[in-house]
Amino acid sequence: MVAHRAGNDLGALRAALDAGADLIEADVHAFRGRLEVRHLKSLGPRWLWERDELLLRRDIELYELPELVEAMGGEPRLLLDLKGIHPRLAGRVAAVLRDTCPDTVVTVCTQHWWMLRAFRELPSVRPVLSAGSRRGLRRLRSRLRSRPAYGACVHRRLLTPELVTELRRGAEVVLTWPVDNEDDLVKAHALGVDGMIGKDLRLFDPEH
Repeated sequence: MVAHRAGNDLGALRAALDAGADLIEADVHAFRGRLEVRHLKSLGPRWLWERDELLLRRDIELYELPELVEAMGGEPRLLLDLKGIHPRLAGRVAAVLRDTCPDTVVTVCTQHWWMLRAFRELPSVRPVLSAGSRRGLRRLRSRLRSRPAYGACVHRRLLTPELVTELRRGAEVVLTWPVDNEDDLVKAHALGVDGMIGKDLRLFDPEH
């Protein structure tokens, strides 16, 4: 079970760790030399937005990747989702991991696979190639046939049990998202994936 966005808030992070999540997902953006942990997107230098939300940056308490790594306390359950296509994002994230937790296992996911080259010299980083569209899935299938990777992460609506079996030939683990309600959970289990990404930790309780 992957706790979706739980790493974006320190309170949610602790709750997810205590709940026994296998991985804690956090979104990382590069902004003016900082590595901000947030899901909201930038709209110019002053605003952040997502769907129907438009917020002033000054009104949001944001924290940065080194603070997240410190809060994890050496836990090997961090999944960093690299957001955007900033040319220095991956290199800066790799530098933070190299300086702060070089021997701790960290999973790094992105839909921009070229970014994963920045982590080649960090054997503790587990790269995950993500695909959220049919075009991305076609590319992923082709890529894994010639170049295996640690993991693949694909939007649930794109997957079938047969595709999961195929992807697993080139990836050690296959993850899917979103799994946010009972119906999602049933469908994800039927796919046979190795891990599910969701916001509601109660869904993944063995006694649920």
